[in-house]
Amino acid sequence: MSIIKRKFDVVIVGAGGAGMRAALQLSEAGLKVAVLSKVFPTRSHTVSAQGGIAASLGNVTEDNWHWHMYDTVKGSDYLGDQDAIEFMCRQANEVVYELEHFGMPFDRLDNGKIYQRPFGGQSQNFGGAQATRSCAAADRTGHALLHTLYQRNVGANTQFFVEWMGLDLIRDEHGDVLGVTAMEMETGDVMILQAKATLFATGGGGRVFQASTNALINTGDGLGMAARAGVPLEDMEFWQFHPTGVHGVGVLISEAVRGEGGYLINKDGERFMERYAPNAKDLASRDVVARAMTIEIKDGRGCGDDNDHLLLKLDHLGADIIKSRLPGIRELAMKFADADPIHDPIPVVPTVHYMMGGIPTNYYGQVVAPYKTGPEEIVTGFYAVGECACVSVHGANRLGTNSLLDIVVFGRAAANQIIEDLERNSHHKPLPADAADKSMARLSRLENQVDGENVAQVTAALSKTMQTHCGVFRFEDTLQQGVEKIKEVADRVALTEIKDKSKVFNTARIEALELDNLKEVAIATMISAEARRESRGAHARDDFPERDDDNWLKHTLFFSADKRLDYKPVRLKPLTVDSFPPKKRTY
Repeated sequence: MSIIKRKFDVVIVGAGGAGMRAALQLSEAGLKVAVLSKVFPTRSHTVSAQGGIAASLGNVTEDNWHWHMYDTVKGSDYLGDQDAIEFMCRQANEVVYELEHFGMPFDRLDNGKIYQRPFGGQSQNFGGAQATRSCAAADRTGHALLHTLYQRNVGANTQFFVEWMGLDLIRDEHGDVLGVTAMEMETGDVMILQAKATLFATGGGGRVFQASTNALINTGDGLGMAARAGVPLEDMEFWQFHPTGVHGVGVLISEAVRGEGGYLINKDGERFMERYAPNAKDLASRDVVARAMTIEIKDGRGCGDDNDHLLLKLDHLGADIIKSRLPGIRELAMKFADADPIHDPIPVVPTVHYMMGGIPTNYYGQVVAPYKTGPEEIVTGFYAVGECACVSVHGANRLGTNSLLDIVVFGRAAANQIIEDLERNSHHKPLPADAADKSMARLSRLENQVDGENVAQVTAALSKTMQTHCGVFRFEDTLQQGVEKIKEVADRVALTEIKDKSKVFNTARIEALELDNLKEVAIATMISAEARRESRGAHARDDFPERDDDNWLKHTLFFSADKRLDYKPVRLKPLTVDSFPPKKRTY
């Protein structure tokens, strides 16, 4: 069967904020760009980001990029690479002003400047006041950003492939990446999209857990594609549990609520974060708050009939503030928790939110992997940005509102690097004869499998295993059991069957293909977590409760083919300033 081939200068997989920021830069440079997306671009998961984008504008309180950098290094529990963190924080003001000039509708202060609110983990070094760093468009900042970038891309004639799914990377005998195979959902047809540069901006894989703030599309597709192609996954043990997901539903209640002055209480009405983080209180970093909440519930101070959640109180803010600064949160609380926050507290519980690990890259967006010449060699033709990438600016724990900053800074940086690289290598490399064979074999197996496993049941088993064995607190025996159980689930994934063999909009086939990617994310996470014998950031082990910089100040690399782990050092040397040496992290 012959497969249609199409050629582009750049193929971008993923149309969220990172993919669209890169696409805009590339299209405006005159390159032929294709952007693949499983959903219409403005439905990408960036649209769910609520609280803001971090930048040290200093519009409300004194601030500068050095403090932003320090907070990010500290927030990462010193696992973040300090050169990449400096790169991001120094560019923050510029990219926010750029978004403003693109037409992004930020909220305004009375003096006309961009409105900024405080967020967790931001310094309290300005006359005792906390840095106010998060530039916001009410509580729909990601929505505003995504629509702004989409409109600019339409004007730049970026070509979108809407409702297409990337299947596999194409690599030649030298390991260079030459494009992807992809499926058009409407027809079920498979196509080779050949490119001089391939950029992954596929977002996270939060659906690997049972309780998640992530949309159903967040199945770790880019990570699965990279892992199957031999690229290692970095720091997959680090998953952020957002403190405030709606109890029983998982829908995100933004940290912006606490930034505006909301706070958490237990069943006794106590503002318990004052015991865990006396200075920052409810605006400590997310891993600290999530663990505190888990301890409160575990010790019997949870709320409700089952004592299984806590309450987020914001009625004291007043109706005007809630309606103007937090309208989306009020709508979500009323819809999913049957609570109007003007009068009622919101029932919340820590919920999986963000993946700190991903495809290893440098701060130019180039994918790097161990190879013959050393521990970190550029994979020619391959780039990754956003949540699917591990730069690593977030290390073991991401600070709120650094995610939107990450996607814009590194989306732009990767595009600039691609433009420079294509000036030196302006021709398409020849495709290998077997370019589509792996993808066609996967599809053929699904077509011909009989008496196989049910996709939904295997997916449920995978997410339940992850939730049970790799949660907020981790234990030696449950992690060891989790490794064995997740391997058993992976074996079941290889035997899944779909009853519907039709081609047109066959969502069963798409879900089976997504499960292949979830499997890679889950195995990498569980094995990496079991091996890291310390507590750092979001990785909290009951049997190793302390951070161990002597033995574990290093990044994990997981290789899918032989389920092997390797490690590489954290880059502690910034670009231009003195290093921030690791020290005890307190809030």
